[in-house]
Amino acid sequence: MAKDYSRTDRVGQQYQREIALILQREIKDPRVSMVTVSAVEVSRDLAYAKVFVTFLQDDAEQRKQGLKVLNDAAGFIRSLLGKRVRARIMPELRFVHDGSLNEGIRMSRLVDEAIAKDQQRSSQHDKDEQGDD
Repeated sequence: MAKDYSRTDRVGQQYQREIALILQREIKDPRVSMVTVSAVEVSRDLAYAKVFVTFLQDDAEQRKQGLKVLNDAAGFIRSLLGKRVRARIMPELRFVHDGSLNEGIRMSRLVDEAIAKDQQRSSQHDKDEQGDD
């Protein structure tokens, strides 16, 4: 029998959907454009939530500034979240950068480069063998 989602997982998924909508529709700061909520980890007592975000631009300075803006606006986002979600306790939000997307893109690029080099060596090897005949 498959294990059901824990309560914190279900709550985290709901918070993720709602926070993503809030960031998309309510936050008008240009320093926080093109931000994606990749995950939300909620503590067991539902009092704290760590919100993992990724930014489209991969500039370290813009990412740092965007996180500062989000953490400064955490109270406002929390109040909007409280209006959208029926919960007895609304968690304290902390925004952190999720580098897994950028790391995945980097790894994919490395694999593509390795495949291209291997194909290049293979075609060069085939040409060398044909020249020997």
